[in-house]
Amino acid sequence: MDLLTPEIGLLFWQLVVFLILVFALSRFAWKPITQSLKEREENIQSALDMAEKTRVEMTKLQADNQRLLAEARAERDAIVRSANDTRDRILAEAQQKATEEGQRIMNQTRDAIQAERQAMMAQVKKEVAELSLGIAEKVLRKELSDKKSQEELVNGLVAEARLN
Repeated sequence: MDLLTPEIGLLFWQLVVFLILVFALSRFAWKPITQSLKEREENIQSALDMAEKTRVEMTKLQADNQRLLAEARAERDAIVRSANDTRDRILAEAQQKATEEGQRIMNQTRDAIQAERQAMMAQVKKEVAELSLGIAEKVLRKELSDKKSQEELVNGLVAEARLN
């Protein structure tokens, strides 16, 4: 039972040792411990602040990226539209030029064919006239080979000329 009831002297020395321990801990251990805890708290707070700042910057960057992407898409669409318009315009001009060139070539060909036709007709008429003259000359030579047939032809022509 002596073990369960402490004596006054034991209590006194326990109190003195406790106070010395508290003094020694407060003098040498609590200040560094509380200072390191305060530094750790500040480090954690600065890391949290940095994380929040980084999150805000990332949000801004994402918004800027989205805006830049939208601008790039709009610019791309404008360039594609412009290229399509230019292509359509060039195709229309080329088609119009090709149509005009085809029409011009057809007109030139038609004119050339007409000129060739007229030249051929003139050549055929000339050849027919020469051939007719040649045939007429041969016929006249044969028919007018004697004096009597020449006089009859001249008399017939004179009579015909008087009638006209």
